[in-house]
Formats: sequence, C-alpha cells, structure tokens
Amino acid sequence: MPDFPLLRDQTRPVVGAARVTDILSARAAKSEPTLSFEFFPPKDDDGAATLWRSFDKLLEVNPDFVSVTYGAGGSNRETSLAVVDRMAKQVPTIGHLTCVGATRASTREVIERFEAAGVSSILALRGDSPRDNPNALAEGELKTALELVELVSRDTNLEVGVAAFPEKHPESPDLIHDAKVLSLKQAAGASYAMTQLFFTVEAYVELVESSRQAGATMPIIPGLMPISNADRIVRMAEMSGAKLPTELLKKFETADEAQARTIGIDYSIKLAADLVAAGAPGLHLFSLNLAKAALEVARGAGLCR
Repeated sequence: MPDFPLLRDQTRPVVGAARVTDILSARAAKSEPTLSFEFFPPKDDDGAATLWRSFDKLLEVNPDFVSVTYGAGGSNRETSLAVVDRMAKQVPTIGHLTCVGATRASTREVIERFEAAGVSSILALRGDSPRDNPNALAEGELKTALELVELVSRDTNLEVGVAAFPEKHPESPDLIHDAKVLSLKQAAGASYAMTQLFFTVEAYVELVESSRQAGATMPIIPGLMPISNADRIVRMAEMSGAKLPTELLKKFETADEAQARTIGIDYSIKLAADLVAAGAPGLHLFSLNLAKAALEVARGAGLCR
C-alpha cells in the first residue's frame, strides 16, 4: 500500500491530546458541529486498497476525527490495530474495543497498542460473539461494556466513549433502561456516546431526552448511514431493528436503482441537517470504507470545512 502524507489542517480545533470531548468543545465554541467518519478493517488486499483510497479522499474535507471498528470477539484484532496505527498518524482516531471473550490482560494489551499508536480515545463496547464461538461472552472475563469502561477509566488515561441506541438495545426492555445504563457508564468514566444506526430525527431526540432525564449529560453524537443502496440499507435496518420511515420505503418500491440512490442520498442529507438543527454536537458518518456517499452527505449538509 502507498504511504499517505501527513495532513496538517491548521483549522481543525484539536485541543491538548485531541480527545473527542476537547474537539466537540472547540467546535461548539464556534457553533459548529463536528464531522467524523467510521471505517472497518479490510478483509483482503482489494479491500485494503479501497479503504485507503477512501480514507485519503475523506481526509480532504478535514474530518475532526475518525474511528475504526473491532471485529466480533476480537476476530480481526491485528488488522484493526494496524489500521488504527496508520490513521492515527494523520487524524485523531478512536479505536473501538470490545470485551466479548476477552481477559483483562488481553484487553490491557490492546489498550497499550492503542496508546503506542497515539490514540487518546476508545469506544468501549460489549460486542458480539464470533460465529465460530457463540459462547465467547460466557468464556471471557469481562461481561459488559460497563465493566470495560470501568477498567479503562481506572487503569489508563484514555478518554472513553460508549454506544447509545436510539431505538433501544436489542436486548433491552425499553429506552428508559438504556438511559439508566448510559448514566451508569457516564458515572464509571465515559465522557461521550455515539449512536448505532437510526433513520429519524425523532429517534435521536427521544434518546437524548430520556438519557438526560436519567442523568446522562455527556454529548451524544449521532451515527448516520448514508443511504446509497436501498436494498442494503433495508437489510441492515431489519438486522439492527432500526425503523425506516414508511414514506421512504414506499418511494423505494417504485424507483429503479439510480432513482433509489438519489432518493436515499437526498433523505440522508436532510436527516443530517435536521439532526444538527435539533442540537446534535456533530455527525459520525458510517462510510462502509467508501468515500462517495459519505462525501455527498457531508457536503450536502454543509459539514465540510
């Protein structure tokens, strides 16, 4: 893979060690939302080439930070760490960290790798068991994201972010329960949250309001999936339990592939703009390691610097 030059955007408001909360505060002082992108570790050489082309392209719009996912049960740990190491040299990078199947010692080892790469913030997640080991959660020492937050906060100087669920966690009885869990994570040391997939402003606003009522005052950054492929988004929504608006689904039913893409991107741009108008501190775009749709949404919503 070709090396990428170190990009130094002097307008990016990085304060101190480029912690996410510092970046959010600096943007808020200018009444500006943050812009960030999520990537996942590639599975092969072709995927790696696509990832780095997209990363290079997305850096051109000066994102405030990026994040890199971590496979179920740490299944792509080394690839994830390698991606984090490379990205962190060019832009503030959040390393995702899951605890399913992990020991405390293995978790501290990964944290040390993050710190060596220059990462100052992680997203602490429970994660899912890998397909080849459905009992991983029971076998690991850490059982919940809350335990992971406690470990990282107690044993390191890393900033800790956590996941939030606009339409409740799949295993949760309701949003009130989720809000209480988010409050517990904040009390344990979490300083920001990033949401999972959702498709309406109302879902985000309800999440924020219920969280505030439960005592979780940390900033909640909405995670937004650009709708560039209607069939894929419908499948992802069904798998995650996220609700797609009925009127949007009806438009997809009578549209060909190109028309559906236009409809989806237009909807994503409006959702992004409406979220900012509703008070979201920034937007975290799930790029799927592709630049085009993420750039269309970021530019269309006026988020690029």
